[in-house]
Amino acid sequence: MHAVIVAAGYGSRLRAVSPSKPLTPVAGVPLIDRVILAARDGGASAFTVVTGHEGEALEAHLAQTARAYRLPITCVRTADWSRPNGHSVLTGADRVGPERHLLMMADHLFDPALVARVIASAPAALVLGVDRRLDNALVDLDDVTRVRSDGDRIVAIGKHLPDYDCYDTGVFAVDGRFHDALRRSIADGGAGSISAGVEALADSGDARIVDVGDAWWLDVDDPRALAQAEDALAAGAHGLAA
Repeated sequence: MHAVIVAAGYGSRLRAVSPSKPLTPVAGVPLIDRVILAARDGGASAFTVVTGHEGEALEAHLAQTARAYRLPITCVRTADWSRPNGHSVLTGADRVGPERHLLMMADHLFDPALVARVIASAPAALVLGVDRRLDNALVDLDDVTRVRSDGDRIVAIGKHLPDYDCYDTGVFAVDGRFHDALRRSIADGGAGSISAGVEALADSGDARIVDVGDAWWLDVDDPRALAQAEDALAAGAHGLAA
């Protein structure tokens, strides 16, 4: 399955470590490479990376990654990476088209099994891998996107949602219906975020979830999370190659 990876933002909370979040070394390997390799091991077969901030450096690096691992990796640069991440998604959508594909973030590490579960989920306009472990110690409650569900349907989503029963892991399977919902949301004056597009689909009952079970994942958004990722790699757990 094709995977679109959003890698356009500023990464302000990791700027003290690296000028480019996707190129930030995690135990000696750039974060974006770890995302791509875990996705490959989970079933992704081709990649479109949406670039923006530090785009030239990232694109040059990914050309090397494509050669080193013999992977089809294409880069497409979004016009204005200061805008919400939904605009980057639509930049990728213009390249990959409406067929079902993975959507993931350049700063989320994960067990390949998480990707495999999302790929294996029943087709829908959008399927989000969610973590129902509300006591997951690796989750930053001040930053994580929260989800309220009803069965396998998403009812609500947002970073400050007061009533929720699972967490957004940042790994989706989507098709052109999600792109259309995101475009409509923006046209109607919406924020232009991925969550806004999910909300638009949730209103029509077309946003679904799949429980990732005990699969490991981590949003590497600040130095503390970076240290947690390196500790996990040193422990040799979670399906992540050291």
